[in-house]
Amino acid sequence: MKITLYFTIVLFFGTQHLQAQQFIEKAVIEYEVKTSIKKTMGGGMWEEMMKDNMTDFKTGYFNFIFADDKSIYKFDHWLESMKIPEWFRKSDEEEVWYLDHKTNRLNMQKNVFGSNFNVEDSIPVIEWKLSNETRVIAGYNCRKAVGRIMDSVYVFAFYSDEIAISGGPCSISGLPGMILGLTIPRMYTSWIATKININNADVTKIVPVTAKKYYTSLSLKTMLKERAKDWFSSEDPNSAKWLEQFYWKTSL
Repeated sequence: MKITLYFTIVLFFGTQHLQAQQFIEKAVIEYEVKTSIKKTMGGGMWEEMMKDNMTDFKTGYFNFIFADDKSIYKFDHWLESMKIPEWFRKSDEEEVWYLDHKTNRLNMQKNVFGSNFNVEDSIPVIEWKLSNETRVIAGYNCRKAVGRIMDSVYVFAFYSDEIAISGGPCSISGLPGMILGLTIPRMYTSWIATKININNADVTKIVPVTAKKYYTSLSLKTMLKERAKDWFSSEDPNSAKWLEQFYWKTSL
């Protein structure tokens, strides 16, 4: 009788442990995305006048929906108390990232000064270095990793291997789990998961954006660099800062 009771107890706690270790394979993750818009702007007279009419941060909420190793990441809503011009919001509202990790496919829509450009390419490869630093985000245990994108821009991520997909905000991915926290200091931007809903993932939304014309990541960057000659003055240091931030955001 005692032996039977012992094995019953062991089986019960063993089952509870296995349930706690189950990987999440489908969910909706909400991110709060904050950008210090005043720091991304230059220090010219026009920029300083604009800063007076803006809040310090542009704060938006984005949804990452995933299932079957496919995901879509796109804008959901703004922080109600935020005060920035409507034209400053449009690019975030229009942009979409679709990733298929099984086929290594990236499909994204980028909005540049009111026009949408669509990209079909492979998912960018990021070299990550893992650390022993940990933290809890949205109730999930996460481990820190440091990566580099666009040759010289460092990204700091916290990922959870309790969530099966190797994804993250925008096109940032490649870790052994889901990125729930991300900071890119040179872009003055942070992403933090605020909600994870494993019951109401609408998988019908996980579809690539269709377009008549697609660029590769490289051809889009080349085209925008050529057009930027008409948008920015190379002799103006404030324009140089705008241009730097512009390229990073478009390539993300």
